[in-house]
Amino acid sequence: MNWIFAGLVVISVVAAAFTGRMQALTEASVTSAKAAVELSISLVGQMALWLGFVGVLKQAGLMAGLARLLKPLMTRLFPDVPPEHPAMGAMIMNIVSNLLGLGNAATPFGLKAMLELDSLNQKKGVATNAMVTFLAINTAGLTLLPLNVIALRATAGSVDPAGIILPTILATLFTTTCAVLAAKLLQGRQAFAVERFAEVAPAEALKAPDADALAKAEALAAIETKAPLWRQLVAAAIGAAIVFALVRHALSQPAEAKGFEVARAVLSGWLLPLLMLSIVTVGFARQVKVYEAFIGAAKEGFTTSVAIIPFLVAMLVCIGLFRASGAMGVLLDALTPLLSPIGFPSEALPMALLRPLSGSGALGVLTDTLKKSGPDSFVGYLVSVLYGTTETTFYVLALYFGVVQVRAVRHALAACVVADVLGPLGALFICRFFFAGIA
Repeated sequence: MNWIFAGLVVISVVAAAFTGRMQALTEASVTSAKAAVELSISLVGQMALWLGFVGVLKQAGLMAGLARLLKPLMTRLFPDVPPEHPAMGAMIMNIVSNLLGLGNAATPFGLKAMLELDSLNQKKGVATNAMVTFLAINTAGLTLLPLNVIALRATAGSVDPAGIILPTILATLFTTTCAVLAAKLLQGRQAFAVERFAEVAPAEALKAPDADALAKAEALAAIETKAPLWRQLVAAAIGAAIVFALVRHALSQPAEAKGFEVARAVLSGWLLPLLMLSIVTVGFARQVKVYEAFIGAAKEGFTTSVAIIPFLVAMLVCIGLFRASGAMGVLLDALTPLLSPIGFPSEALPMALLRPLSGSGALGVLTDTLKKSGPDSFVGYLVSVLYGTTETTFYVLALYFGVVQVRAVRHALAACVVADVLGPLGALFICRFFFAGIA
């Protein structure tokens, strides 16, 4: 990230010096810094809203429920890990945390999972097949609720901020499938055979799991709730009433409208309210004190919004300088001929390139693109989905392999790069399907 930040500033200033755009560069630095702070402040409400609803889900014991659902699949994906080994439980909870967008719980579980997997490692310092597959899943960014992107889209003035939920789920599922398949196919190649790598002498670990963070994450995962029959019946009645109203509304649409167009039009207005209702209903059925859980979690919204100000200022100023200097236009013009055969918009290319490298950089690109192209344009939808198709690949590899002192990563990088390349292509075709006809 240091190289990216410094490189963008240097290239922008040098380019502006030769093109006579230094005044534009000065104006861009001021307006971009101001926009970053204004955006962070405007995000407070949206972040508090959705963090509050996620808090209800956490108290409802959803993590434990998803963990039970994932266990049969995980035992097949990781045949080398005994089903009852602590590594399996930690991996499951890491993936569940990522699915729900709970990064503060995902990282401690991920680090614990790597330590437990290393206890099964017969060749220290060399990545096992299970480690590689686990990290491939992590870098693919599989998610169910892209709440931060929804919040950004709403702040940017989108009339359909939740329209990216299903496309993002499908795109991240595609990327995860590609990553897992690449990991499984490459692990049998002679070039990546464990025997080709010498055991690596232990070195200083980069980071150990934070004991307090891990304790909090484990306490969260341990929440189990019961749903009394009468509460289940009330929740079912509410659900039936909403389904009836939704079907009634869909049938009232113009007869000439196509089925998919009707579904998209209806869901664009109904999806967020339905999501809120579902969360509250689940919380009610499981005896959660919904209001208290919401308020307790929503308090994090202000802290989170303030915490991202430095990152947004840094990246939005860099992008503003790069754009104002004319360097962005030159880069996009050079790459357009390569992208046009597959119909990939050049405006979305910075997101595809930066997402695997930097989470904060990608957030800045997303914010800038939504502002320039509009959140409800095709490019706006595409970059919103692209943001969720991969994780910061090199950071995840360095952090998770560092904690177990693995230096021979075998096919891990190759599998993750395959996902980084194929993920944006999958997102493009999924967005074409969902947002056809949008300019």
